[in-house]
Amino acid sequence: MVRGKGIYVYDKYNSPYMDCIAGYSAINQGHCHPEIIKAATKQMRDLTLTSRAYHNNRLGSYSELLCKKFGYDKVLLMNGGVESGESATKIARAWGYKRKNVPYNQAINVFFTNNFWGRSLAACSSSNDPSCYNNFGPYMPGFVILEYNNSDQLRRFLQIFPNTVSVMLEPIQGEGGIKIPDRQFMQDVRLLCNKHNVLMIADEVQTGLYRTGTLTACEHFQVKPDILCLGKALSGGFYPISAVLADDHIMDVITPGTHGSTFGGNPLACAIGMKALRVLEKQNMGENAQIMGEYFREKIKALEHPCVVDVRGKGLLNGIEFTRKEYADDFVNLLLDEYVLAKTTRDTVVRITPPLVIKKREMKLLVERITRALFEL
Repeated sequence: MVRGKGIYVYDKYNSPYMDCIAGYSAINQGHCHPEIIKAATKQMRDLTLTSRAYHNNRLGSYSELLCKKFGYDKVLLMNGGVESGESATKIARAWGYKRKNVPYNQAINVFFTNNFWGRSLAACSSSNDPSCYNNFGPYMPGFVILEYNNSDQLRRFLQIFPNTVSVMLEPIQGEGGIKIPDRQFMQDVRLLCNKHNVLMIADEVQTGLYRTGTLTACEHFQVKPDILCLGKALSGGFYPISAVLADDHIMDVITPGTHGSTFGGNPLACAIGMKALRVLEKQNMGENAQIMGEYFREKIKALEHPCVVDVRGKGLLNGIEFTRKEYADDFVNLLLDEYVLAKTTRDTVVRITPPLVIKKREMKLLVERITRALFEL
């Protein structure tokens, strides 16, 4: 790949490929969006990085924009998505000791099977995927992995372990195979966290920012987490930006000198982030994601392909599940012959996640190419 525009990337022969990976949902706004380029270029001429020991003229404006948009008191700006998960876990532990009076070094953080939020040692420690955690031990103490979409198991656990400080989950698992939990499970998690004084952390690094049709995927389940993790599309693929949002009584456990980042919240990141969010809103990308996603699932399901187990998703976060790993791998290769870039996840699922700027005529073309690949399979 040598250049990109909209939903396409081009190789050195100038052949266009439909990008159905989209930087794992980092490029919701499409490749090289001109408005974000303009904002980034202007800011690069003025100021790119300042020490967080002093204020700059961009951090406050961007922080206010995010807090008002997502409905929280405070935001902590970091870089890659894994940093938002690390920071949220760290905040939850500090909150547990300072607010919940958990005994020193006894805090428990709960995660769920098939989660994925990065490759740091903490993220590896919370994983049950051998390819993620093998050969990287010893692992983080105080991490517990429960079964995703199992309210009863979480209920029993919280009754027995009062030192639990957080429950972190993806409202829709991306790397886990586009797994959509039951609505009741998400609402149970919220209620159980309330009952046992535990922080609910939503990892929306991949699902947030209109990827599923709504601003956050949690909105599909009518729940609001105590801590919200964002990343990827915060910059539209231009720059590593991530964010952790929470209200004062949670975020205020982080005091000056206890957490920070050299690049987090720098002026360039803030200028890009403000424009990237406004582009999503200005072009109604959430509504487009919802409409295009429904069209995609309807057309692919109607094929009733014998090798396909399921076609599922929300908005433009979709997966095609095959009966065997070999079929999924072969399908990805056949899509490449059709000039479509896609990738397997969890062996048997092929993720189809184009940028949210995809137009109806482009979606029709994508469906045609996927249909040809399926029947070639």
